[in-house]
Amino acid sequence: MGRNLFKPAKTVDLHAESFIANIEAYDTNELLGESIDILRENLDAAIYWGYPEIKFIHGRGTGKLKQAVYEELKIYKDQGAIRQYYSSYQNEDIVVVIIGI
Repeated sequence: MGRNLFKPAKTVDLHAESFIANIEAYDTNELLGESIDILRENLDAAIYWGYPEIKFIHGRGTGKLKQAVYEELKIYKDQGAIRQYYSSYQNEDIVVVIIGI
């Protein structure tokens, strides 16, 4: 990556209301897509900055966001961009992503 990316927070909330002001203007699938975009942006930045780990809050709800998050993380893992990911031992509404080796 030849560009300077922002330094992400160590824990990122993926609930749409935390980063979209007018969520009423979006349908469920659009909100899910926006959340996955936020995950990608922050995970890519964490990889760029050499973070050993980053956490994402997906919550409980219907489980659609959690499922989408885990599917996306599987792609990153399969590509070798991250080492592993797992539910936080303290709070299963959070996924911990281990980046470094």
